[in-house]
Amino acid sequence: MSEAAAWSLEGRRCVVTGASSGIGRATAVALARAGARVSIVCRSPLRGEETVAEIHERTGSRAVELFLADLSSQAAIRQVAREILTRCPRIHVLVNNAGVVEWRRRETVDGIELTWAVNHLGYFLLTHLLLDRIRASAPARVVNVASDAHRFVRRFDPEQSEEGPYRWWTVYGRSKLANVLFTRELARSLAGSGVTANAAHPGAVATRLGQQNGWWAKPLTAALGIFFKSPEQGAATSVHLATAPELAGVTGRYFADGKEKQVTALARDDVLAARLWQASLRQTGLDSASETGD
Repeated sequence: MSEAAAWSLEGRRCVVTGASSGIGRATAVALARAGARVSIVCRSPLRGEETVAEIHERTGSRAVELFLADLSSQAAIRQVAREILTRCPRIHVLVNNAGVVEWRRRETVDGIELTWAVNHLGYFLLTHLLLDRIRASAPARVVNVASDAHRFVRRFDPEQSEEGPYRWWTVYGRSKLANVLFTRELARSLAGSGVTANAAHPGAVATRLGQQNGWWAKPLTAALGIFFKSPEQGAATSVHLATAPELAGVTGRYFADGKEKQVTALARDDVLAARLWQASLRQTGLDSASETGD
């Protein structure tokens, strides 16, 4: 039987970050409906429990586990990785979905600009810490939620994720470019392992993203939401990458609306992807550590 024919999520373990609302919650619901055992990573205990309850209600599945972590903190990412490895003997799908948009510059407890810390370094560090377990579970898949916002970036230095005045759209775009480059380099490093890595563009989706940016952000995003996709529509490409049998062996690609799409020349730069990988090792302290996913 081919790998494609054998691929089914029934009973397989899927980890989804940022699952407390929006695209992440919709992704977790869809994966549970497909028969997966779902582990969700959320920052808010209340919204995390609400997600668990919604999965139970909408799918009938009780195979759901909640992990709590603030993915802006590298210590918290390391802690939740240890908890996931303790409770999940296999990891067949990792969906890196958690993300932020910050309209004003903020720093994390690690002294790193928040958007970069969550949207890129969070993906990079958690994936690295779980990677040995994912390899051991092959065939397996890593799905990184990126964005067409990467298309607006014209210059990118992995060592300097910030250049000049803080412009939230530029900072966000760089983090999403990093998602695409990370996916590309991850796929290269996993060649022949039975683990694939692909990036997804969800489109403009009506979610909570950006609503923490002041009293006016919530009504603004709510008003714009009538023109946006629903969370379920936004999650569709991530779910497709996690579930489609025909994508077995497809890796290092970028998908939108369920189809492979071309990325910018900057996002196809393998030298830049390798530089980003090395810079990210340093920024997460992994260059001097011997942390593994087992």
